[in-house]
Amino acid sequence: MRITDYELYEVPPRWLFLRIETSDGLVGWGEPVVEGRAKTVRAAVEELMETYLLGADPLRIQDHWQTMYRGGFYRGGPVLMSAIAGVDQALWDIKGKHYGAPVYELLGGRARDRIRVYQWIGGDRPAGVADAAREKVEEGFTALKMNATSEIRRVDSPAAVREAVDRLRAIRETVGPEVDVGVDFHGRVTKPMAKRLAAALEPYEPMFFEEPLLPEHNDALSAIAAHTSIPIATGERMYSRWDFKQVFESGAVDVIQPDLSHAGGITEVQKIAAMAEAYDVALAPHCPLGPIALASCLQVDAVSQNAFIQEQSLDIHYNETSDVLDYLADPSVFEYRDGFVDLPTGPGLGIEIDAEHVRERAGRVDWHNPVWRHSDGSVAEW
Repeated sequence: MRITDYELYEVPPRWLFLRIETSDGLVGWGEPVVEGRAKTVRAAVEELMETYLLGADPLRIQDHWQTMYRGGFYRGGPVLMSAIAGVDQALWDIKGKHYGAPVYELLGGRARDRIRVYQWIGGDRPAGVADAAREKVEEGFTALKMNATSEIRRVDSPAAVREAVDRLRAIRETVGPEVDVGVDFHGRVTKPMAKRLAAALEPYEPMFFEEPLLPEHNDALSAIAAHTSIPIATGERMYSRWDFKQVFESGAVDVIQPDLSHAGGITEVQKIAAMAEAYDVALAPHCPLGPIALASCLQVDAVSQNAFIQEQSLDIHYNETSDVLDYLADPSVFEYRDGFVDLPTGPGLGIEIDAEHVRERAGRVDWHNPVWRHSDGSVAEW
């Protein structure tokens, strides 16, 4: 069996899908994208496919991963690792279909039957969170996540801290202590404000503080961890086991959140998850993306003892023109019940992409990160 062809599709709301064909008629799907940089990653995927993969045996996944990573003198980073991730996902999809088994069976078999999921509320600039929390809990979710703040200055006022506290308190008063609420700082917050916010929000017992600092400041996470007993989560903007090695060794991080479409795919994230287990760190893969990325996450969740919850993008504020279920021939594969989702049981990634719908929606995708500014005109972190 050989890789014979591939196609790339930019689809709304902000995703890039990869379809790889083989000489045996098997097809694998991947989701290689940096949100807002789909065309850049598309070029990287084309280069990898044309240079290394066309005509190759798709089953030699470990060798292909190493070739794509080590074959270039310059390595790592969001673009290359996202391109590798999407190719890797598609190759595992093919391999699972070749053997008639879910990917997790090829990785040693599942360690669980289902995984808990959380639901986003509140939007980019968090608002209406209490009502949204009530609605999602009534739908059966037992865990939620919200942004902690909108724009926030390097050293901001007590009012900015109170606004964040008031939102989380309103959720607690609405849904009680049984519902978990993750608080995402989104890298918007500087070290002095992260320390103040962590202390102020702690009485309301969030599930974790996510990305309290930008990843380029991971060396300062210990200072944040020293100010709170709430678990510290990070990792969505880290792309390989070598990036994660430093945070594991620091002891400051309790939850890692590698993205299956950014951090080298199934092959690499399984290795990152195993490293995390050795450091007593939990796994909660980042996934505000499409169905292929989510299916890939579930394969790694299935075999990782330290996986405890999974992000998913149903009704997320980014998905205004298409949602995670729209590209599936059978959306019931991601049916959420009692705050959990069952592991997919079909071969490969366990999903069937509606290829006709993908082609109908494919075209130019112009989603870009918003550019926020402070009142003085300087650029704010989004």
